[in-house]
Amino acid sequence: MKHKAMLSLIYACGLRRSELINLTLNDIDSKRNVIIIRQSKGKKDRIVPFSGKVLEMVRDYYKLYKPKHWLFEGQNTSEKYSEQSLQSVLKTALEKTKITKPVTLHWLRHSYATHLLENGTDLRYIQELLGHNSSRTTEIYTHVSTKSLQQIKSPFDDL
Repeated sequence: MKHKAMLSLIYACGLRRSELINLTLNDIDSKRNVIIIRQSKGKKDRIVPFSGKVLEMVRDYYKLYKPKHWLFEGQNTSEKYSEQSLQSVLKTALEKTKITKPVTLHWLRHSYATHLLENGTDLRYIQELLGHNSSRTTEIYTHVSTKSLQQIKSPFDDL
């Protein structure tokens, strides 16, 4: 349950691995369905929304594990979960599901952005959600998303 919650949060909120690991209990605002990302890359804070589905998963995890400070604690409850262990969790999940393609934790974040774009989310919002300084950084997702391009009707079709 813990590992599923961790990987789900990375994808569902477009988090960097360090952002997930640095989450504290105070960073989850379940009333507003947002997570506060504090002092991330570039020492910036940002807020990201999360779905009720993910909130329920995190609540179930919380009830079972009862973390004290860090949302995801390591074996020693006073320490946060390690990045190496998180990478190992992903590797194990891939083995269990028999996925042989190379997948990284960052690809979950990349998929989040690509899926938002494919569903019509404005690139400026995606930039804000990902915490990118420059729109140029976010624009890498535009070349990946062909689904939206395929939906565009050519004016020639109306002739």
